[in-house]
Amino acid sequence: MERMDMHSRNEYLKVLREKYLKAKTKKEKSLILDEYCGNTGQTRKYIIRKIQQGVNVGPKVRRKRKEDYDVRVRAPLAEVWEIFDYPCGQRLKPILEVEVDRLMELGELEVSDEVALKLKRMSSATIDRKLKHQREVFHLLRSKGGPKPGSLLKQKIPIRLTEWDTSMVGYVEADIVVHCGASTLGEYVNTLSTTEISSGWWEGEAIMGKSQEYTFWALKEIRKRTPFEWKGLDSDNGGEFINQILYKYCQREKLEFTRSRPNRKNDNAYIEQKNWTHVRKVFGYLRYDTPEELMIIDDLYRHELRLYKNFFQPVMKLSRKEKDRGQPKEEV
Repeated sequence: MERMDMHSRNEYLKVLREKYLKAKTKKEKSLILDEYCGNTGQTRKYIIRKIQQGVNVGPKVRRKRKEDYDVRVRAPLAEVWEIFDYPCGQRLKPILEVEVDRLMELGELEVSDEVALKLKRMSSATIDRKLKHQREVFHLLRSKGGPKPGSLLKQKIPIRLTEWDTSMVGYVEADIVVHCGASTLGEYVNTLSTTEISSGWWEGEAIMGKSQEYTFWALKEIRKRTPFEWKGLDSDNGGEFINQILYKYCQREKLEFTRSRPNRKNDNAYIEQKNWTHVRKVFGYLRYDTPEELMIIDDLYRHELRLYKNFFQPVMKLSRKEKDRGQPKEEV
């Protein structure tokens, strides 16, 4: 027997569907299905599904699952996310487990015990899902502000490498050394470290945080203490240096303001060396975040340490570098 094509089978099914739906007994329906399957060669279950699809005209109603993490949970989640500087779900999960109770005790977070338990129980994938909208809004607000802060100003500040004219005194390199310990959370002490290229003269000033205002104030304090006139200032590309406050100050004072290439520490080789010998070897990598510690560090920078390093410690400088059979050979 010759098989029907698809169009013929569908037309045939339309005719039999009406008979099938009008049939009152199971036996009558079975005979109709036998007839169709025998003429088309298709299986009974497949035909039953096609007939039922024709009957169920409306869309299938899907039962909505009860939402565990509703707006009562999402709102404080977004609040904690903002407090800890917008981390991803994998980083935020251990923070929630530890800090939710502490934030409640400090009055920074007002939620019920049930919500607090849900916050601490959320998986990292769920956190990312629930914060998707807030993250999109956050990035949208940042992108609408135009260029990133300092991007236009960077174009006005020339890049300078380590090829300094060391015969002239007055060109200063500056850098920030952080004293945050193992965590960058919260506010902590930072050292503004400076060195003069020709003489190797070093000065340091401790500040709480590293805002533009505090960095600018510390730089002026250091300039008052130095026994030479400043001719130029070179820094990295951090926002504490690349800002309108310092840029306009250098223009007023007729200082040559330059910067290093992004992510190239060797461009600031002079100050990077001083950061180790004058700051890290003295204070290590511990965290300092109290006003008392700030006062002690600043007192040391302004008196004993600057005198000891500048007057009682010899300064060694690289005079030239040559390659000997492919190996660098340095002379100091």
